[in-house]
Amino acid sequence: MTVAEPPPTRSSVPPLAARARAVGGSPVRDILAVTARPEVINFAGGLPAPELFDAKGIAAAYEAVLAEAPARALQYSTTEGEPALRDALAARTTARGLPTGPDDLLVTTGSQQALSLLATALVEPGDTVLVESPCYLAALQAFGFAGARVLAVPGDEHGVDPGALEELVVRERPKLFYTVPTFQNPTGRTLPAGRRAAVAAVAARHGLWIVEDDPYGELRYEGERLPWIAAHPGAEDRTVLLGSFSKVMAPGLRLGWLRAPGELRRACAVAKQAADLHTPTVNQLAAARYLADNDLDAHVARVAGVYRERRDAMLSGLAAALPTGSVWNRPEGGMFLWARLPEPYDTTALLPRVVRQNVAYVPGAPFYAGSPDRTTLRLCFVTQTPAEIGEGLRRLGEGLSPTRSATPAG
Repeated sequence: MTVAEPPPTRSSVPPLAARARAVGGSPVRDILAVTARPEVINFAGGLPAPELFDAKGIAAAYEAVLAEAPARALQYSTTEGEPALRDALAARTTARGLPTGPDDLLVTTGSQQALSLLATALVEPGDTVLVESPCYLAALQAFGFAGARVLAVPGDEHGVDPGALEELVVRERPKLFYTVPTFQNPTGRTLPAGRRAAVAAVAARHGLWIVEDDPYGELRYEGERLPWIAAHPGAEDRTVLLGSFSKVMAPGLRLGWLRAPGELRRACAVAKQAADLHTPTVNQLAAARYLADNDLDAHVARVAGVYRERRDAMLSGLAAALPTGSVWNRPEGGMFLWARLPEPYDTTALLPRVVRQNVAYVPGAPFYAGSPDRTTLRLCFVTQTPAEIGEGLRRLGEGLSPTRSATPAG
């Protein structure tokens, strides 16, 4: 007599680590997945305009590298990054007012990895990290994943309030302060020169470490360039500056970097060894070759000119699209515009209704470390043409118009 074997059981997933249970996914990524249909005009993603990528120049750089040094390009590299690329990055940083040598830099797989490496190297569970209000969403994820206690520093339409920052530093003794002072994500605002100097002075007085993230600073359409916080007296030895090619060359290259004092940079390099050993060699060498053979600044100027037209197209149509009483900013560069609807509008609750009109935005609530302002929303204006922006704003107005009643949040 044959005894039947019991059917195999499917193994359950091992218990997740507390940090994986505590930190959710990106609401922006979730929105992009829902709105990926081609008929949707998507103001939600922070996506550079793909038709403006210098595809020919980048392809030529890859071809040259693979033709002239294939063994090197396809081999493992050092964790710190390819010397040719670090040389070029150091020269660009120095030319912009912050003396930098190649050994001051660590090349990362996108500047998002730089944030993760810093969180790994610096943040213990329970440490306090100060951020802007609102704040770049993926930074909140990175610090939350490290177990940080994240506190928002009060500010206004111009950015963080240095006085409020100093009060929190004295009271909370934070591990670091994270900021995107130029064309911030999500608001598009830029911290004025006086406040930058004041933030640097707070750092000097109280030993505060600053993480200054600058992925958008080269995309300026008007006004004068402001010095990095890292270049101010008192901050130069306690600021980590992050940069990226994602917005000025192409995000698919996944090339970023961090500039930091030696001991911290070495700790980040060790963390990177545990994460991915090194950033892809061929991408680094191609970027270095592109910088040698092309005028990146001229390319960025062309891109910024197009983006300015798109910003102006969005600004010209917002009054007709948003409810009466709404307010919004006029960014001098970058990719984002921030709007606030009148009470009691709730942009999270409204989003499904708006998406049914084949247009999308990002609700503001996920960008807040503290109590969110649910009337806010982020619009990315660089991915669509002016004509598409006009149509998208018409659809946005249609999506919002049924809410101009007694129940705007419904």
